[in-house]
Amino acid sequence: MILFPDGTGKPNEEGLSYYNSLIDVLLEKGIQPYVTLFHWDLPQALEDKYGGWLNSQIVEDFVHYASTCFKEFGDRVKHWITVNEPHNFAIDGYDFGIQAPGRCSIISHLFCKEGTSSTEPYIVAHNILLAHAGVFHAYKQHFKVIHCKHILK
Repeated sequence: MILFPDGTGKPNEEGLSYYNSLIDVLLEKGIQPYVTLFHWDLPQALEDKYGGWLNSQIVEDFVHYASTCFKEFGDRVKHWITVNEPHNFAIDGYDFGIQAPGRCSIISHLFCKEGTSSTEPYIVAHNILLAHAGVFHAYKQHFKVIHCKHILK
């Protein structure tokens, strides 16, 4: 179920309902959820709009997406993973072209119709790191519960 079909804007209410129900059932069964925010499933709209992970706009959109997840599910989800297998995703998707979005320039584009293997994996890796850092800072600033041992009087 997709939370942001267009990649940005307001979340899909059906998606929120689906994940809220899933999280509730997991907790009822005694299973603590660990949520991976990105597992190679970028909305196609962002790929079409600006090239997805190749564009620095992805950082702002990813932070918005993650912040929405923290706000909606953070009362029950305590463990978050920002990006699954960032190295493999950058290399396999933008150097070898064997995973989505299938970009590469191996043997004069014999395997992929578009892409530049010598630069794109590095651009993507850079944007992944910036997105991870942005999500970390948003979580720390707006969502992390601080437990104090001593209360000042």
